[in-house]
Amino acid sequence: MKSGQRSYSQARALWAINKASFKAIISQPVAIVFSILFPIIFTMIFGAFGEGGAPSYRIAMEQGSDTTNPFYMFLRNNRSVRIVTFSDTAVIASELKKGKLTGVLSLRTAKDSAGASRYIVKLRSTTASGNTIGGFLHELEFMQLKFEQSGKGAPASLITIEKPEISEVKRYKPIDFILPGQLGFSILFSTLFGIAFLFYSLREQLVLKRFFATPVSKINILVGIGTSRLLFQLMSVIILIVFGHFFFDFSLRHGFLTVVEILIMTIIMLFLLMGVGFIFGSVAKNDSYIPLLINLFGFPQMMLSGTFFSIEVFPKWLQKICQVLPLTQYNDAIRKISFEGLSIFQCGREIGILAIWMAVIYLITIRVLKWEK
Repeated sequence: MKSGQRSYSQARALWAINKASFKAIISQPVAIVFSILFPIIFTMIFGAFGEGGAPSYRIAMEQGSDTTNPFYMFLRNNRSVRIVTFSDTAVIASELKKGKLTGVLSLRTAKDSAGASRYIVKLRSTTASGNTIGGFLHELEFMQLKFEQSGKGAPASLITIEKPEISEVKRYKPIDFILPGQLGFSILFSTLFGIAFLFYSLREQLVLKRFFATPVSKINILVGIGTSRLLFQLMSVIILIVFGHFFFDFSLRHGFLTVVEILIMTIIMLFLLMGVGFIFGSVAKNDSYIPLLINLFGFPQMMLSGTFFSIEVFPKWLQKICQVLPLTQYNDAIRKISFEGLSIFQCGREIGILAIWMAVIYLITIRVLKWEK
């Protein structure tokens, strides 16, 4: 190197690539629409739905309940009542706090002084399910009357419905489910489209090949492209969180700390999606293949990952598939952090599954990545 001549700076090269890529992103109206405008519109629409609809009551049974008595079978056959089971009481408590359960029902059989069977029914619930508790109690009284008339069991006088036990908890609002799904929707499609099309166009236009004539390292090229997309997506996530919090009272249990943990979780998901984008940008034979590949990867996740509705509406076998999808892990982690107030370190299962996905995706990326046509 000649005297007075500055050595080539990889850091300046990385910054230049990052800056140029970021300018290219924000100059595209499609990026703004997919990342910010569409999620805001969806949030407003679904957030305005409230909690209406046909009455449906999800009921868990208290441990030790008598599920052999006739009234339990009568309850189970009611179409508006769905008896659900859980692996442990901690899951039941979590579902109650979120308002996903109408309540936990206790059924006991006792003998009166004459030796006749008496069925004692008691509901335990929380204020988070306040919109369904009243309806379910009326349904219980109606079932009590029908049970008496059916002649299948004891007369109504021997069925005692005790006063329900309602605990005070923070209300789980529709926005607390909707907004995390919209964050996932936003980063999923905008990142895949942005990375895949950008990398494909740079490869096809031989821009990447020209980079090889410079001292810029290959890894800095990828980091520069990826970092610009990451920064843009984090901006859009912040906008959506601020919008949801101030306009729809989206829960941020620990305030600014919760926002920071959501952003950390988003960065993890973005690194995963960037790898997928590089794969699609490399294997696509022409640009018309890219939307097809993205939809094959993204559309099932959009429908099966709890983006717009809970995966509990699906059959058990399909729920197991839903539980391994990366977007499901992201959505679940954001809901735990924002509403339940859990730390990101308490989302080990979600982060672990995302890490496995990331390892597989980047192993594939290393194998298929193409720098030239």
